[in-house]
Amino acid sequence: MLIGVPKEVKDQEWRVGIVPAGVKALSDAGHKVIVQTKAGDGSSMPDEEYKHAGAEIVATADEVWKRADMVVKVKEPIAQEVKNFRDGLVLFTYLHLAPIPDLTNELLKKNVIGIAYETVTDKNHALPLLTPMSEVAGRMSVQVGASYLEKEKGGRGVLLGGVPGVAPAQVTVIGGGIVGTNAAKIAMGMGAIVTIIDLNLNRLRELDDIFGGRVHTLASNSYSIAKSTSEADLVIGGVLIPGAAAPKLVTKQMVSRMKKGAVIVDVAIDQGGCIETARPTTHSNPAYVVDDVVHYCVTNMPGAVPHTSTLALTNATLPYVMKLAQMGVVAAIKADNGIREGVNTYKGHVTYKAVADSQQRQAKNVADLL
Repeated sequence: MLIGVPKEVKDQEWRVGIVPAGVKALSDAGHKVIVQTKAGDGSSMPDEEYKHAGAEIVATADEVWKRADMVVKVKEPIAQEVKNFRDGLVLFTYLHLAPIPDLTNELLKKNVIGIAYETVTDKNHALPLLTPMSEVAGRMSVQVGASYLEKEKGGRGVLLGGVPGVAPAQVTVIGGGIVGTNAAKIAMGMGAIVTIIDLNLNRLRELDDIFGGRVHTLASNSYSIAKSTSEADLVIGGVLIPGAAAPKLVTKQMVSRMKKGAVIVDVAIDQGGCIETARPTTHSNPAYVVDDVVHYCVTNMPGAVPHTSTLALTNATLPYVMKLAQMGVVAAIKADNGIREGVNTYKGHVTYKAVADSQQRQAKNVADLL
C-alpha cells in the first residue's frame, strides 16, 4: 500500500500522523510511505530521519493526497485539504464529524472511506486511539487553567495550590473518564480541592478508590452541576459520548453565576463542547470572556506539546495502520470489529450512528456495504 503523510495545516498544529519508526516498520513490511517535507519538524522529527527510515519526501501536500492509497493524519481536514478528496481514498485520522456537517458532506460527495481514530474500539470496547490524546488534554487542561487563573490573563488571581494559611483553588471536573481522571490527577498534584461529577455511579466508586477518597465525587444532575460550578475557580469539561455531539451540561445561566475571573477549559469542544457558552478557539487566539468567566476552548490542545503527543498517538495508531496496509482496507474492516467501528463514512454513506443522529442523517451498517 502507498501511505501518505501530509503536513498538518490546522492552526498551530505541530503533530504528525506517522513517526520515522512507523515508516521503518511499514517499509520493512513492503509498503511505501510518502511524507510531505517538514511534516515532522514541529514534533522534532526532521526529514532526514524519515528518509533514513525509508520514506520518500515530497514537496507538496497535493502530491501526498494525489498519490496515496491511504492518507494518515492527525486532525480533521480543513477547507484547503478537502479539495484533494477523491473517490476511494482512505482517510485515517481524527474526524470529529458530529458538529461538522460540511465536512461530512464532502466525504460523502467524494466517496471517501473515512476511518475516525475517535471511534475505533478494542476488544474491551474502549477507545484506544482517543485515549492517549485524552490523557494529554486532561493533564494539559489543569496547566492551562492554572495559567489563566493568573490576573494578567483575566483570571481571579488565584494560585491553584494555595499556600500555607491561604485556601487552594476549587476545581470542578465534569466527566470521570480519561480526560477527567487525568485532569484530577494533575489538579490534586498541584494541591487543588477537586470535585469530579459523573453520571455513572460505579465510575464514581472507582474514582473514589483510585484517589483514596481525596477527591469529592458527585452524581451528575443539573443541581449538583450548578452548585459545584458556582463554587469553582476552575471548571474542566471532559464529557464524551463516542462519535456524538457532547451534551450541554453547563448552561449559560450556570456560567453567569460563576465567580468573576473563574476559568472554564472545555476539552469536549472538538465534539461541540459540554459548556453552552463554549465555542471553538485556536492556539493563536485561545481564550475569550463571557459573563466575566474566561473560556479556553482550543480544539487541538495536545498540538501544543507535539513531541509528547505525536509519540503517544502513533504508539496507538501504528498497529492499525499496519493492519489496514497488510490486509487491505476492505478485508481489515471485515475482519476487525474495532476498525469497523471506526468507519464513519463509506463510499457515500454515513456508517456511524451517533454521527448520523447528530446530523439528522440515515446511517447505513458498513458491513452491509462491503
